[in-house]
This record gives sequence, structure tokens and C-alpha cells, in this order.
Amino acid sequence: FRRPKVAILREQGVNGQVEMAWAFTAAGFDAVDVHMSDILSGAVSLSSFRGLAACGGFSYGDVLGAGKGWANSVLLNATARAEFSAFFTRQNTFTLGVCNGCQFLSALREILPGAQDWPDFRANRSERFEGRVCVVEVVPGPATAQSVFLREMEGSRLPGAVAHGEGRATFAREGQRAALEGAGLVGVRYVDGAGAAADVNAYPLNPNGSPGGITGVQTPDGRVLALMPHPERVIALDSNSWYPPTFAESWKGMGPWFRLFQSARKWCGE
Repeated sequence: FRRPKVAILREQGVNGQVEMAWAFTAAGFDAVDVHMSDILSGAVSLSSFRGLAACGGFSYGDVLGAGKGWANSVLLNATARAEFSAFFTRQNTFTLGVCNGCQFLSALREILPGAQDWPDFRANRSERFEGRVCVVEVVPGPATAQSVFLREMEGSRLPGAVAHGEGRATFAREGQRAALEGAGLVGVRYVDGAGAAADVNAYPLNPNGSPGGITGVQTPDGRVLALMPHPERVIALDSNSWYPPTFAESWKGMGPWFRLFQSARKWCGE
């Protein structure tokens, strides 16, 4: 029995790699610590990995904008650009980006097939760091239905941990948001108590002021997911702020976000 290898990717300032590695390991993967310097130097190739997880934190201190410095270290380096381009193109791979990793993937959209309509993630409307528990919905749609991560969670509304200063989805051109939503590429969004999308004014239910509550985007084939909330921080049931008492028995100590990692393991097969 071989466990699929997933690269737990980090860069200077990234801090969520341990929780991410734990989540993937618990789901049946072989989680491997990969620093960007390993790829830039050619010491590690992504060719041997089925999965890639870009973790949360504050790469390069966010001084160029969250995730931008990290992305430029790929785009402006021939070795790294070739590695990531080949990985994204290979059809048996999956990629997950969380928080800073979400911002990183968004800034890589020129080499990420199907991501051309993804937004940038800019400073929160509140102009401050937001660390909260917010309710999100896994948005049903064709991409979500075949998502490596979300296909078994369609329509779920559940709490998620958010911790970011730059999570507001912004669009550079006319019609970009409509194209994204029309293609079903919004995978996760903030919702209010009635289950409706939390609009830009629904603070703090929508902590960053994203239009339509957008907080997770995906590619049409479902192989790439980038989201601002941290599923890896609430894998253990006791890490959740609240849960129905019946979950203690039925979920056997794991939280509902664990399904995201389990789905990825199922997608990889035996």
C-alpha cells in the first residue's frame, strides 16, 4: 500500500505547514515538507508528487501584497516556473491553496489553466487583520460536483476559521466576476444566518468585504482550489467553536472539514 505524496509548500513567513501536513497525513497521504528554496535550487522536483498544498502565513511579510512576492519567486525564476507549470498541467495532480497560499495561487493564474478569471485578494474592507469564525457555504455547481476536494460537501454550510488582512476578492476588468460566477468557479462563499450570500456590507459575517461573499475559487476541472478560510485548523472536532453533541460519536473526533482531505485521498485511488 503506497500513500500518495503531497508537497506541503512553504516560504519565508509561512506558518500553517504543520497543521496542513497533519491533515493530509491523517487522510492517508505522505506529507513532505517542501520549502521554495528546494525548488528554486533544483533539489526537489514536483514531478514525483500527486498533490501540492500552499500554506497560510505571511510570505515575505506581505510587503508586496499578500502572496505576490511568493508568486514572483515562481514567475521570475525559470526553474520554478517550469516546475509549477508542468505540475499544474499534469492531469493526475491536485493543488490546494489556503489563505496566503490562496493569494499565492491567484497571483500565479497566468500559468494556472482555467484560473484566468480568478480575482486578486486585496486588503480587507475593514482595513485590518480579521481573525474570526465565519459561516461559509460550499457552493453547488458543475465544478464543485467534480472537485477533488468539495464534491462530497456540496451545499454544506459550516463554520470556518479565517485569519487574514488581505482577503477581499477584487476584479481587474469588467465582466470578470460574472464570468467566474457563470462558470461555477466560486467554490466557497460567506453566508448569513439565512444561508444567503453575505454581501460586502454584511460585516463581520463577511469579514473582508468580498462581493457576493466570495472566499474560495476553483478551476473548471475541479483539480485546483484556493480558499481564504483555514480548513486545516479545524480538522479535529474539538478545534471547532461548536458542534452538535451527536457529532462526537458519528465523526469520531474529526471535524466536518476533514471531508475535504478525505475526498482528495479518494480521488487519488489506491
